[in-house]
Amino acid sequence: MTIDRKRRIFVRLGFTDMRKQITGLAKIVQEHAPQGPFSGSYYIFMGKTRRTMKILYWDSTGFCLWQKRLEDDSFPWPKDGEQLSEITREQVLLLLRGLDIWREHQEKKYSSVA
Repeated sequence: MTIDRKRRIFVRLGFTDMRKQITGLAKIVQEHAPQGPFSGSYYIFMGKTRRTMKILYWDSTGFCLWQKRLEDDSFPWPKDGEQLSEITREQVLLLLRGLDIWREHQEKKYSSVA
């Protein structure tokens, strides 16, 4: 799967029932995203075990559902929340590699060194 740089990417924080398929996931997007599931954005969902990730998107002719299941590890993922949060393409790539994008160093701003 190639992630189109022009499309927005949203993650649903917390855990999603991975028994849900296209219709069930699209319904979640419809309830939580003002632009709705037909916007062309990517929507990422995570199962409770944090081993299964699903990405849903509309490609103008129908829905596509991409799934990745880890065999021996788990994805970093925040346990709390049900809202959608926007992330960047680069963050998705880091997430797929197993890096915790939610624990990145926070930017520091100082006005002097002393």
